[in-house]
Amino acid sequence: MTKLLNQFRSFYFRNFPDDMEIQIEYFAIFGGLGWDIDTSQPLKVLIKTLILENFSSLNEKMQELTLEDSNNKRLLRALAVGDRRIFSAFKRAGLNNGNGGAALNYLQEKGLVSIEYSREEPAQSLNPNNKLKRSLARHRISHKVLFSQPFVRFWFYFIAPHIKEILEKNYTHLFKDFEQKQNSYTSLVFEELSEVLLNYHIRESQIISSGSYWDANIEIDILTITDDEHTYVGECKWTNHQVNKGELHKLLEKCEKLDIQASQITLFSKRGFSKELSAMVGKDLALYSSSDFEALVKNTSKDDLIEEFI
Repeated sequence: MTKLLNQFRSFYFRNFPDDMEIQIEYFAIFGGLGWDIDTSQPLKVLIKTLILENFSSLNEKMQELTLEDSNNKRLLRALAVGDRRIFSAFKRAGLNNGNGGAALNYLQEKGLVSIEYSREEPAQSLNPNNKLKRSLARHRISHKVLFSQPFVRFWFYFIAPHIKEILEKNYTHLFKDFEQKQNSYTSLVFEELSEVLLNYHIRESQIISSGSYWDANIEIDILTITDDEHTYVGECKWTNHQVNKGELHKLLEKCEKLDIQASQITLFSKRGFSKELSAMVGKDLALYSSSDFEALVKNTSKDDLIEEFI
């Protein structure tokens, strides 16, 4: 997460967006490029002028990064749009464990992706003499993959599927796709940054485990455990409406099913929280809106720019 934080800070001090919502939204697309971005311009304008009008050079760079290998490109596309689980990405990309594993190893070595390891425990029968149910026995614990730079994920999420049309200067389907999926796309970067913000606020403690949690039935955006036996459970919502008490109840139900005793529930929202939920803030509940991400760029300066496009 250190690399993502450095990229986030570099983007801020390079471009000085008006607020943190703009910072997150524009960083989710252009983060990692190391370019000056006029964040007063609409995103669609910037995508056209900075990406589509420079398509040839950017596409050449992507071809170089992937060795023009179809397996590498198909896997990146599958990872960009899917649930990030390795096995499901192989399936979506039409790859098997052999060629898919080789592609994944290459992408890791190139620094394009990193592995987020599952913390799911292997299923066991309550009675050691009994076999597991078939559905449990067939379930494979799968690690997930994170992109090392937001722009690379943006490319394979939105640009790669429309390359033929882009070459013909036809951007209609690309921008329609972007309008429909922008919030969903940005959610992952927001989730990653939310974990960084949470860990920043508890930095006085020794963090022994942090990341998302998933198993066959339940997913939790953030699960952070410290050496003083505190457990922080978080949920992130990048939507255009306030988060209400219902989201808190859903997260508490997940904790109950997983037998997690949360020291603190942390909710992260693009547009803030309902009055009812805000009134509940205390030691057991922390709420973070977009504006709170300003904490990540305090006490740093433009001298910290270390961003580059691999």
